[in-house]
Amino acid sequence: MTDNPTTTEEIAELLVYLGRATRGADAGSDLTAVQWTAMRFFARANQLSRTPSAFASFNATTRGTASQIIKSLMQKGFLVRYQAVDDRRSVRLDLTRSGQEIMRYDPLRDLSEAIDQLEGRLRRALRQALPALAGELAKIRGTVAFGTCGDCRHFSDSGAASYCACVDAELAPADLGCLCVNFAASESRKATMPNHKSKEIS
Repeated sequence: MTDNPTTTEEIAELLVYLGRATRGADAGSDLTAVQWTAMRFFARANQLSRTPSAFASFNATTRGTASQIIKSLMQKGFLVRYQAVDDRRSVRLDLTRSGQEIMRYDPLRDLSEAIDQLEGRLRRALRQALPALAGELAKIRGTVAFGTCGDCRHFSDSGAASYCACVDAELAPADLGCLCVNFAASESRKATMPNHKSKEIS
């Protein structure tokens, strides 16, 4: 039996549906969808990327709008702002203890659980496809693509130490799974994407 082909438009609609389905499931706070997006970003981004401008790029919004979202979360006591020691013009934003606690009510928790229930092969396929898809969308729109070290061409691992060529520094183990504003898709990751645009996926 042959599966019915799925069009790229149907896949796009399913992705949008999953995004919508995670909203309104939050019973533990009064945060809006965009505030949750900001909380997830600052919870998952590395130190270099936990800035207002990086969040603005990640959320595809203006810096002014990003600043308003950040300000509202600071007023709620969920984010705290630190001035960079070596550059007074730079700031870093971290989750407070209250911010860390509120993440237990993240509306994405049900989606994460659903992904956990998928068979391993399907989870691995999603893990490969979604970062590549995010990169292609960023390329089409001319925006910054965010990702993690394992998928980045700046990253190398000797076994004894992990290194980022972009910032010319060794990476702490805690940084490896974090979102990074300096992310650039590795050639091996790009190779997983087809060179042609197909309208059907069988």
